[in-house]
Amino acid sequence: QVQLVESGGGVVQAGGSLRLSCAASTTAITIIAMSWYRQAPGEERELVAAITSSGSTNYGGSVKGRFIISGDTTKGTITLQMTNLKPEDTAVYYCNAEAPHPTLPYDYWGQGTQVTVTS
Repeated sequence: QVQLVESGGGVVQAGGSLRLSCAASTTAITIIAMSWYRQAPGEERELVAAITSSGSTNYGGSVKGRFIISGDTTKGTITLQMTNLKPEDTAVYYCNAEAPHPTLPYDYWGQGTQVTVTS
């Protein structure tokens, strides 16, 4: 099993910045992609940003140009640099790791970290 540990959430004023980090508890499995998702109260969980083992990135439409995902999936570590934060970015942010394996779960989730943006 793999545990994902997130850190870096908090409270920030609109226009401010935060940096989230996620680290996998083991590199004994092959992680092919890692992502950040978020879920606001009463809303569906949505993709924020993703990075593959080749370094390709993908962003949700509402964060393009404001958030940057970086890291090394082979080491199981990623970060999310969030700038020009808006109140609508308020949510619990979850780290996800995809690690296809014949007998283990396909993917793993972190426990989530709260990001609150005040106006």
